[in-house]
Amino acid sequence: MPTPPSILVIDDDPQVRGSLADFLSDSGYAVLQAEDGRAGLDAWQAHQPDLVLVDLRMPVLDGLSVIRAITASGLGTPVIVVSGTGVLRDAVAALREGAWDYLTKPLEDMGALEHTVERCLERARLLAENEAYRAGLETRIAERTRELSTAYDQLSGMMEATVDSLSRVTNLKDAYTGTHQARVTVLATAMARRLGMPHDEVEAVRVAGMLHDIGKLCIPAQYLLKPTVLDTHEMAFMRQHPQFGHDILERIPFPHPVARMVLQHHERLNGSGYPHGIAGDAILQGARILGVADVAEAMCSHRPYRPAHCLEAAMDELSTGSGTLYAAEVVDACLDLLRGNHADIPDVAEVLRQLRSGDTVCS
Repeated sequence: MPTPPSILVIDDDPQVRGSLADFLSDSGYAVLQAEDGRAGLDAWQAHQPDLVLVDLRMPVLDGLSVIRAITASGLGTPVIVVSGTGVLRDAVAALREGAWDYLTKPLEDMGALEHTVERCLERARLLAENEAYRAGLETRIAERTRELSTAYDQLSGMMEATVDSLSRVTNLKDAYTGTHQARVTVLATAMARRLGMPHDEVEAVRVAGMLHDIGKLCIPAQYLLKPTVLDTHEMAFMRQHPQFGHDILERIPFPHPVARMVLQHHERLNGSGYPHGIAGDAILQGARILGVADVAEAMCSHRPYRPAHCLEAAMDELSTGSGTLYAAEVVDACLDLLRGNHADIPDVAEVLRQLRSGDTVCS
C-alpha cells in the first residue's frame, strides 16, 4: 500500500492547528504539527514532509522566515500560507519568498484547502519529474559531446519538454487556464504567420502563447475560481500575473524575448493596460499578437463569474479597439481568421468550433 503524502502544519493557534490536522488526516494525509516557526523548521528538517502549511504571524520565528528557509534549501517543498492577516502586501511578500499559494483564515470552505493541497502536491510531482528528466538528459548530452548535431537536437527537445511541462503545470492550478493557453497559442501562431513574421519569431510567439498565463501559478486558487467579480484588492493582485510570469521565465535562455512577451500581453497601445502601462512601440509585436488572441479567446469562454460571449461580440470588441487598444494590423489578422479564412489551418478551425459551442451571450 503506498505511503500517504505527509503534511506539516505550523500554527501557534492550537485550535486552528488541530482543526487543519484533523481535516487533512481525515482526507488521508499523514500530518505533523508544530506550534511556532522554529519548531516547524526543526520538524521540516527532521521529517522532510511533502508539503507545509504555515501561518505568517507566529512567535519565535515568523512564517516568512520559515518560507525563506525552506525555499533556500532548494528541495522544492511546496509551502502554502494559511493566514488571518488578510493584507495584500503579506500575500505578495509570502509569494515572493517562495510560497506556492495563499489562503486566508478563517477557512470557510475546507474544499478550497483540499483543492489547493492536491494541486500543489501534483505540481511538485510534475516538477520533480521534469527535473529528473532534465538531469538525465544532461547526462546523455555529456556522454555524446562529439555528436554536436545530435546534442543540439536533444537540447531543443529538452526546451520543448520544459515548455510543455510548464504549460501543463499551469493547468493544475486552474483547468480553464490550460485550455485558454492552448487556444490562444493556436490563434496567436496563425496570426503571426499571417502577418509574415519569420519562422523563428513565429515559434517564439507559439512558446509565449503556451506560457503567457504561467504567472497565475502565483495567484491564490480562490481568486481564480471565485464565482463573482473580484474586488479591488483581488483584481490588483490578479493583475500582477504577467509580472509573476516574467519572473518565472526570465532566466530560461529562450532565443527570443518570450518572458517580455508574457510580461506585456495585457499592455495596450494607449497605455491603459497592465502591469506597467506601457504604450505604442514599447510593446513587442509578439505581445500585441498575444493580447489580441487572449481577448478573443477569453471573451468567448465561460468563466466562474460570467457566461461566454458570442464570437461576434469578441470581434466587435477587437474592431472597436483597433488602433487605440490593439494594433490595427494584428486585429485585421485575427478578424480574418475569426471570419473563417483559415481553411488551410485545421487547428484554428477546431478552436473556432470550440469557441462557438455552448450557450453564449452577445453584449
